Amino acid sequence: MSHHFRLRWFSEAPLRPKPALCAPGTRISGRIRCFADGPYMHFRTSDPVHGDRRDLQNLKSMLPFLWEYRGRALFALACLILAKSANVGVPLILKQLVDYFERSPREALVLPVALLVGYGLLKLSSSLFNELRDVVFARVRYRAMRRLSTRVLAHLHRLSLRFHLGRQTGAISRDLERGTRSVSTIMNYLVFSVIPMFVEFALVAFIMLKDYHLAFTLVTFGTVAVYVAFTLAVTEWRMDYRHAMNRLDSQANSQALDSLINYETVKYFGNERMELQRFDSTLSEWEGMAVKSQTSMSLLNFGQGAIIAMGVTAIMFLAANGVVAGELSLGDLVLLNAFLLQLFIPLNFLGIVYRQIKYSLADMDLVFKLLDTEAEIRDKPGAGPLKVARGQVDFERVDFHYQPEREILHEVTFTLKPGQKVAVVGHSGAGKSTLARLLFRFYDVTGGGIRIDGQDIRDVTQDSLRRAIGIVPQDTVLFNDTIRYNLQYGRLDASQAEIEQAAELARIRDFIESLPDGWDTLVGERGLKLSGGEKQRVAIARAILKRPVILVFDEATSSLDSATEKAILKTLGQVAANHATLVIAHRLSTIVDADNILVMEGGRVIESGNHARLLAADGVYAHMWELQQLEEQEAAMIERQEQPREVL
Repeated sequence: MSHHFRLRWFSEAPLRPKPALCAPGTRISGRIRCFADGPYMHFRTSDPVHGDRRDLQNLKSMLPFLWEYRGRALFALACLILAKSANVGVPLILKQLVDYFERSPREALVLPVALLVGYGLLKLSSSLFNELRDVVFARVRYRAMRRLSTRVLAHLHRLSLRFHLGRQTGAISRDLERGTRSVSTIMNYLVFSVIPMFVEFALVAFIMLKDYHLAFTLVTFGTVAVYVAFTLAVTEWRMDYRHAMNRLDSQANSQALDSLINYETVKYFGNERMELQRFDSTLSEWEGMAVKSQTSMSLLNFGQGAIIAMGVTAIMFLAANGVVAGELSLGDLVLLNAFLLQLFIPLNFLGIVYRQIKYSLADMDLVFKLLDTEAEIRDKPGAGPLKVARGQVDFERVDFHYQPEREILHEVTFTLKPGQKVAVVGHSGAGKSTLARLLFRFYDVTGGGIRIDGQDIRDVTQDSLRRAIGIVPQDTVLFNDTIRYNLQYGRLDASQAEIEQAAELARIRDFIESLPDGWDTLVGERGLKLSGGEKQRVAIARAILKRPVILVFDEATSSLDSATEKAILKTLGQVAANHATLVIAHRLSTIVDADNILVMEGGRVIESGNHARLLAADGVYAHMWELQQLEEQEAAMIERQEQPREVL
């Protein structure tokens, strides 16, 4: 089957002809073709969207989950076989009952108690063993979901910052939800639908081949074969609709979640209608695919019903002919009819089972491919913990780039000694925040090295490295939990007294205790219920509570008012007195006391020295200082002018 794909053209270079002149249906050149919503690159491939799936390999990946409870799995399989044996035994008892009443004269009829009791016991046994199978296998299914979910989350935490900056949170959350659920779904259908179906087929085939003419077996299983072939063919045809529905569902979910995460931005620009139109447009496509899916489902159901009707009719003709000829009893006719209908009861769900297994395999493939994604930053084999004696940090001719064609840092060299405060300043894009990311080893340097007490950070475990460093980021994102939880995140074993002391140092304790719920106040998603300054003070308290050897302040007071900023800076100075402190700053007034100030431009350190020396050098730093002083003076003048004057 051939599939067509479109890639939207996002190049900044002008197209020839221009997109505005692009008439739907026309071809610009090569694979560039116009559609109603603009120019797209058009591709054609013989492989479906999930053509690179590894279903067999993914099924093998499920075996460890089954192996953990292999005893339960085998016992559930035994219950399954016993349940199906009892199920097949019911028509046999029914045949004996019919034959008994047919043979016995009416005046000599008595109730065949043993057969009736046996009939009831077989029905009861079938139900008992089915339910016992469900109970025993439940632990296997749900433990597999738990293990896989935990494994995926752990793997996501191991993946690099580069991966998380490029992910779509809404889409990946929906894919993960479907993927982890798919393991349970496949186990469920295999144990409760597919294997029981084959067991029942085998038992019925054995009885029919042993006791009846070959024609009955051929008609019965020929009907089954046609039914299965038709069901699988139509279901496979319908798969494209389902794939499109899944894709559009994930896309709509991602759009909705993205608009909610950026709620304030949507409100700022008044783009609620645009967001709703974008969401509704995706759902409109999803609706069209859903209607096609339902229509094709009706076609499938009608075809299945027609095949069953023809098969049952053919068996009844053969059986009735056998009764008329005296070759079969009425009990045989009842038995054959019961067998055929009994076989088609599970087959009625074959399309659903096949479709769900295919969908689950596709969903599972997303998860296992995610698990196969290599973590960009990994501990070296045999890497040991970071041994911190003094806490000296050395950047040695550090080079770094996100893409080879765009260098971010060029031979950056400086030393951060214990008890010393080193500040980094520069215009946006100079590479200041990249230094903190490299120090935390969110990325590895592409040249040179970073050492802590002489140890290259690439040679130690990431966990021990990050335990030694505390950070107050410029953009503080909090968990949707209580203030206490967010503060204690800095050190999980901290006592309430230590939490309160850290909050006191961060000048936020009085604010917390003035809230109706106090320390148990929920901060909302990403901390949106708190102001920027309040969030920043929570981050400062959290860093204080962690008690790190090395401190990093990335615009740590950018959201604070002047009075609070001065108090916090004094506190931070006390906290950092015996620590190596790296400060990334925009407001130069916050780092005038730094032991060394690095001025960066274009990823290079172009000036360094303390505040007085840099001012005396009359270079880039001095120019930045003059500009900021003028800005602050103008802001102060405007503030004074706006204050109401006293009326005499």
